Amino acid sequence: MPLHPTHPTLYQIIICARSREKNFFKLNLVIKNWQTKFSTSNRIRSLEKIVKMDNEFNVITEGKASILFPKNNKVFYNNVQQFNRDISIAAIKIWSKIFSEEKLNKAQQKKGSDINIQSSSKPSKTYTFTILEALAASGLRSIRYAKEIPNIKYIIANDLDLDAVDLINKNVEYNELSKDFVRANQGDACSVLYQHRSFPDRFDVIDLDPYGTAAPFIDGAVQAVEEGGLLCVTCTDLANLTGSNYPEKCYANYGSIPVKGEFCHEMALRILLHTLSTSAAKYRRRIIPLLCCSIDFYIRIFVRVVTSPVEVKNNPCKTSMLYVCTGCHSYYTQPLAKVTGKNTYVPMVGPIVNNSCEHCENKFHVGGPIWTHSIHDKQFVLRMLEHVKESNNETYQTHSRMLGMLSVIMEELDIPLFHNLSALAGTLHCTSPSLKTFCSAILNKGYKVSASHAMAGSVKTDAPMSVIWDIFRSWIQLHPVTMKNIKENSPARKILAIEPRL
Repeated sequence: MPLHPTHPTLYQIIICARSREKNFFKLNLVIKNWQTKFSTSNRIRSLEKIVKMDNEFNVITEGKASILFPKNNKVFYNNVQQFNRDISIAAIKIWSKIFSEEKLNKAQQKKGSDINIQSSSKPSKTYTFTILEALAASGLRSIRYAKEIPNIKYIIANDLDLDAVDLINKNVEYNELSKDFVRANQGDACSVLYQHRSFPDRFDVIDLDPYGTAAPFIDGAVQAVEEGGLLCVTCTDLANLTGSNYPEKCYANYGSIPVKGEFCHEMALRILLHTLSTSAAKYRRRIIPLLCCSIDFYIRIFVRVVTSPVEVKNNPCKTSMLYVCTGCHSYYTQPLAKVTGKNTYVPMVGPIVNNSCEHCENKFHVGGPIWTHSIHDKQFVLRMLEHVKESNNETYQTHSRMLGMLSVIMEELDIPLFHNLSALAGTLHCTSPSLKTFCSAILNKGYKVSASHAMAGSVKTDAPMSVIWDIFRSWIQLHPVTMKNIKENSPARKILAIEPRL
């Protein structure tokens, strides 16, 4: 039904709108409030505006947020990153509880109270906190935070693009949120971060989710985050972080050289943590990793930032160089420094490897430095896991995946990097043992073993490479390989030339 050229009726507008879009957004709400909020002329103008928006935008619902996205622009919304947003909401919720507990504890201590708040207790008072989304685009993440996370004081949704800022304002209004609560801001992300370095202006939570590397924003972020605040960082440039094709680019962005290996996605996490650690150390601040995830085509980390000049001195002991054999891909890490009995720091003596690999006599690639301390806080992960278990698919649409990832992370050994059974078997040209068989052999030798969330079929263990190759030698005795198909100088021939010792 065409609209009347001068004075369309309410019925005509509704029929016309419904014919264009079955899911005509907010139609029922408009009709419900029609008589109470608008005069006759205002009713017509408001509905004409909604019909116009209906033609220009699609409505995407995620969590409790419904967002307008331009029909001619497909860049703004990435549904693959819904898991990123879901797990970020859960992480901020748990951090905010810890943040409130710590502030309440400090307040009680100032009053002379000796009450010690346990992780499971509920504080009698909650504290509000601020959030900065430095690269907000459509504002979906900020609006989800505003509608799904309690005790937020306000959120700044920043973007450099004026069209993006206009869209954020439209989405804030569309979701019936106050513009004082979710504040759209046009500005360069680095400038916004540097403008909030002073103590009263800092943000309690800073979220960096760029397209590509977060490296340009890290220096400002570690200064602009509040004491004990949460820094959430995404990097999608895994071609640089995980491979050896562009070592110069990775070094330029992160100050570290990646090396080729099956563990490359965890290495990417540890390179980013190294960058955060060294950036924060310039300002006498240190990072405390809470949760670090390798997800699909990107990595996502959650760290707290605190001022601690004494702990900053430990950074060289938490940072290591990485040696990877070019033949059998055995790897070794060596810290940059150690603490002596006099509580002084001295450089390590190295390298810890010979000029050639002891197993296959090939040379080594040198990578790093990388962060080799803990990448997860198990108490924090446990609280997140309990929170997710109490939730459902309505709260988090990626609920089952969150449960799976957090459960695997809870069982991960606090050991740098991991092996892959298929890759180990490929080096020796043999069939791969089952994960259960291999892990049983590791445990029978008295070592620890777990999986890694970063790769299916992965094995984290504190067993040295000599033990791992010995287990494979024993396996091959039961499942022989055809030696004539293996080249003379192959790593497999040199490794299998030795009889099992264990």
